[in-house]
Amino acid sequence: MSGAPAAVRMASLRGVDAAHLVLADVDLSGCLFTGTVHLDQVRLEGTCSFATVPSGTRWRAGHPVRFTERRTLGEEHHWRARQPAAVPGWNATASGVGPVGPAQLAPVYRALRKAFEDGKNEPGAADFYYGEMEMRRHDRTGTSRAERGLLHSYWMLSGYGLRASRAVGWLAAAMLATIVLLMGFGLPNSDPKQEATGTVPAGGGKVTFEIGKDDAHNPTGNRFTGERFEKALNVTLNSVVFRSADQDLTTAGTYIEMTSRLTEPVLLGLAVLAVRNRVKR
Repeated sequence: MSGAPAAVRMASLRGVDAAHLVLADVDLSGCLFTGTVHLDQVRLEGTCSFATVPSGTRWRAGHPVRFTERRTLGEEHHWRARQPAAVPGWNATASGVGPVGPAQLAPVYRALRKAFEDGKNEPGAADFYYGEMEMRRHDRTGTSRAERGLLHSYWMLSGYGLRASRAVGWLAAAMLATIVLLMGFGLPNSDPKQEATGTVPAGGGKVTFEIGKDDAHNPTGNRFTGERFEKALNVTLNSVVFRSADQDLTTAGTYIEMTSRLTEPVLLGLAVLAVRNRVKR
């Protein structure tokens, strides 16, 4: 993500007016950006390298943590290294550098994202959008609790619409859960049969029939058979594209299908959005 080491290293842009600043092939991995004026107008040419997240699997509170590769600001490294539960690999603050937090870093990420977008580098801007959302999620002063909750859900489900594998994983898990629940509770013992009932008048004449259908009975016996799996899979696949499979279901199965038709298309949309955000130009 960060490219080959650059020949020139930039230490700080604090207090600099970056309106007409052009940086080409500069190492920005340790650069301090907070306090830069008109940072969104800076031009980044060539290979400008940034810091990256800790690589490999790290351990925190007894469980493994693995970060998705992305470009970050050196100041985010400083902030994360100060946290009590910080994993090894985040670079500590250099001497004489005042601490900054998510509230100050979110606008910096936003400005750099705009600089990349103005340079028609949408995939390059994705890492800075991710960083901006991360800072907003961790900001306890400028972001309300409800908004942080929404951002946390967005992060878990799809990495802010940038991690397709995460959204696909949740989609697969949701589909598997739907199939198991339908096989266990949603499909009836057998498809209800249609019945025709009517009364023949005493002296003959016109007969009127009413066509009805038996109520679906809850399943009993062996529920996990190949036939029931095929039916459950058909219902689930149709739910992903927000369609009805026209399969007779029990009352529980009806609610399971409704939930599936609400959640699974959303997860599919997040996966498609993540792919688009990574490849669009």
